[in-house]
Amino acid sequence: MSLHQGAVAQKHSSRTRSKSADKAAAGRNPARPRLVRDLVITEVIKSGSAEHIRQTIEKLVSFHTRHTLSVNNPGAADSDKGIVAARNWIKSEFERYSAECGGCLEVKTDTFIEPPQKAGPEGRRPRITQPTEIQNVYAILRGADPAQARRMYLVTGHYDSRNSDPINSTDQAPGANDDGSGTAVSLECARILSKHKFPATIIFLTVAGEEQGLNGSSHFARMAKAEGWQLEGVLNNDIVGGNRTPGDTQQNNNWVRVFSEGIPVNATEAELRSIRSGGGENDSISRELARYIHEVSETYNFGQFTPKLIFRRDRYLRGGDHTSFNEQGFAAVRFTEYREDYNHQHQNVRTENGIEYGDLPKFVDFEYVANVARLNAATLAALASSPALPGKVRLMARQLENDSKIQWEPAAGAAAYEVVWRKTTDPEFPPENVSRTAETKVDLNQSKDNVIFAVRSVDAKGHRSLPVVPAPERSREE
Repeated sequence: MSLHQGAVAQKHSSRTRSKSADKAAAGRNPARPRLVRDLVITEVIKSGSAEHIRQTIEKLVSFHTRHTLSVNNPGAADSDKGIVAARNWIKSEFERYSAECGGCLEVKTDTFIEPPQKAGPEGRRPRITQPTEIQNVYAILRGADPAQARRMYLVTGHYDSRNSDPINSTDQAPGANDDGSGTAVSLECARILSKHKFPATIIFLTVAGEEQGLNGSSHFARMAKAEGWQLEGVLNNDIVGGNRTPGDTQQNNNWVRVFSEGIPVNATEAELRSIRSGGGENDSISRELARYIHEVSETYNFGQFTPKLIFRRDRYLRGGDHTSFNEQGFAAVRFTEYREDYNHQHQNVRTENGIEYGDLPKFVDFEYVANVARLNAATLAALASSPALPGKVRLMARQLENDSKIQWEPAAGAAAYEVVWRKTTDPEFPPENVSRTAETKVDLNQSKDNVIFAVRSVDAKGHRSLPVVPAPERSREE
């Protein structure tokens, strides 16, 4: 997708100005690139390899099954099959990437015991039948700027697999697409991005227990919350294989869906009141993260490949690891191929009535997965290169007026700020709707009743942060 061309937006004073001047300025902002085009990120995109993706997925499939419960199988610790062998190999890959960059990655594991589950609704069988060790494997690329290294962005996929029986831990469960593809994206991002340094921190995560109830991601998200991680964005990749089923004419391998929740699942009653009164149901932090991903795709040339934003938490009857992070209050989205083939998910490998079932590598489009990895890596690089988010962004709503006053606190690394806005019915912020200032407040001749505002930080090189939608402030400051 080609880069939007245009001049830099006109700077607006944060001081109150005449309405005619504001209207004139608002009307002459030309189109501009959505984000700064960074040569490092261009190199990151070029580094994505379909061949490396293929090797990773085929290696994951070679473990026969990666079922979470296979850790309990006799001889699992020493076997070259099963989830223990798979997680050991993933860890060794992270360690190899770290060795290649002079030890730049901190390779870690998050290991815990998941207790047996109780029967579910309508007598549904539990998916964990005995105390089971679950291990998440991850690598950390620490931020190079001490002032911003606490800010974190994370990419993840789940490395466990299953077949038709959710508790069958012995038979073949290749999991090439679900979710060897997402695991390959996380590993590929680590391989590519570990060759560079960024101001903020990037985490490359692979989790287990997804098929048994999001166990690994739930534990990891709770840990991040308990330890006070400043985790500003999570990219979950689950079923991003592209579907090469012969005869499927409705698949579109130029599109990848990006799911994001609207109303935050953990919103307080006060926050819900604010959302209802301000029409903020389409402006959760996860929704802004999804919009940012689309901005990355607009800024850099991915050819025909583009994300399709789905304003929904996830698909019907399905769930993913991003929701574990949503529940802890983190911005998190899910990447999934455009059209899924359910004959190649959660199925025993077999041929029945002329139909081939099973989640096999032959049904994965490795170039498609590489494109997903490139978009993930570019998004992570853009976010980790950006300045900190503006703090405590407030929209003054103390009196009836047609102007809009917005204030915020300074952000580390910011040289300026942009206030953007869109119609309440628009899905994204148009690039021409922008007011730029070096101060931490603006007074715009734009009615807050008619638009949605957001503020983002801009550094000296033009890197832009995620947009932050202001909360209405109705009481006067003390």
